[in-house]
Amino acid sequence: MIPACFSNPNTPSNSTTPQNQMPQNLTTCIYQTQICNSQTHLTLTWSKSLFSHSLTIHTPDLFSITLSLYPSTFSLFRTPQKGSKSIYLTHHHYRKIKLYWDFTRAEFTRNSAEPDSAFYIAVVCNSRLEFFAGDLQDELTRRAGLVGSRYPAESTQLARREHVFGRRSYVTRPEFMGSKHEIEIECGGGVLRVKVDGAIVLLVKRLGWKFRGNERILVGGLEVVFYWDVFNWVSNSCGPKKSGGLGVFVFQVGDGVPTWPEMVGPEKRLLRKSLSAAGPLPPTSPSSCSVLQWAEESGSEGGRSSSSSIRSCGSSGGGGGFSLLLYAWRNE
Repeated sequence: MIPACFSNPNTPSNSTTPQNQMPQNLTTCIYQTQICNSQTHLTLTWSKSLFSHSLTIHTPDLFSITLSLYPSTFSLFRTPQKGSKSIYLTHHHYRKIKLYWDFTRAEFTRNSAEPDSAFYIAVVCNSRLEFFAGDLQDELTRRAGLVGSRYPAESTQLARREHVFGRRSYVTRPEFMGSKHEIEIECGGGVLRVKVDGAIVLLVKRLGWKFRGNERILVGGLEVVFYWDVFNWVSNSCGPKKSGGLGVFVFQVGDGVPTWPEMVGPEKRLLRKSLSAAGPLPPTSPSSCSVLQWAEESGSEGGRSSSSSIRSCGSSGGGGGFSLLLYAWRNE
């Protein structure tokens, strides 16, 4: 279920989450995988704040666990970032799975909560590697003794959901069809700019009238349908008390309907605090219309036709494409 995306423009911003508790970066990667012969969604939620850095691994009706990568930014003694845990699945005749992880040498980009390299996360069932994320699979194979099960069952990343924080500029570094790109969204002076690897690919003027819309853009030669909804920003900036707000952006690759499993852990707490501070939204309010629902209904339709240099996007292996959902929280 998609949560409401916008707060009440009349709600003061001082009732939101304190800045020292607000995540600096929060990312959820959503995979379609198989655990003990059952198809399921598995989510990895990476969260980094001033005082903590954690990973929540969740599969609906199977298990949910949170790992602390660092106990505290200011801690003098850091706990080991390598471990394992056995979990018994009660819905699968008490079948045991085992989680393995290693972040001892993990490398991160700037303030990113998600590591770029030198790490791994794995789910093993009956000595079979069911899920793997990272780039140290040989080390996992030796550590867990996974003879004859070097390669895991096929897992497909369906979507990525990020929460970024700023005043006018919001940056994300996602991967589209195996290629990483830096995407920056700037909003100011009634203009919305979208940059890919430093180059402007979309410019939306008169944002007071065009606070919702969709266009086709190019990301590394790949056709992407971009949806935006900044009604909350426009409303708050025009009100008697200028405050922060939430902008919602969707980057859709392929023709499938976006997949958005439930939020868990720090992501769920962030939305719960923000929405509770905003109060209930009237059904007829324009702010109750979600760009996420629009993207689900529209699929890959809409937007302007693109140039002949566009490369066919195809699908992500699961037949449903790939979606990037960006929650941009404005700090005033």
